[in-house]
Amino acid sequence: MIAYVTVGSDDIAAARRFYVSFLPALGYGLSEGPEGLSFALPVAQGQSPALPDFYVKPTFDGAPASAGNGAMVAFEARSQSQVRALHAAALVAGGFDEGQPGFRASYGPHFYVSYLRDPQGNKIALFSSNAAEAGRDN
Repeated sequence: MIAYVTVGSDDIAAARRFYVSFLPALGYGLSEGPEGLSFALPVAQGQSPALPDFYVKPTFDGAPASAGNGAMVAFEARSQSQVRALHAAALVAGGFDEGQPGFRASYGPHFYVSYLRDPQGNKIALFSSNAAEAGRDN
């Protein structure tokens, strides 16, 4: 099980603007501190944490943060309309388009996805696989 995912950032304020544009809408709460941003899903009393947590932090070695080639973090939305809305909000908040919302021929008929880069260049996917919505072949 993946417990957490961390991406590096040289500009935590820019990263905050980007990630708060969509992660709270997906249920994530934000904690901030000198170590960076920590996003986590709520945990009911007596329940195990809903994983993974997502962290945005300065690099530990002090070298510039860089995006991993081939690395991507995907967040699941509730619907295709939420994917579109959150993609648009993330662009306004300083993100860069890596692929407009839509279906991709190489994925299943209900996999609706958009791709972004955060201000540091980390690749982010927002997707919905809601079988109750019209699929690619409908």
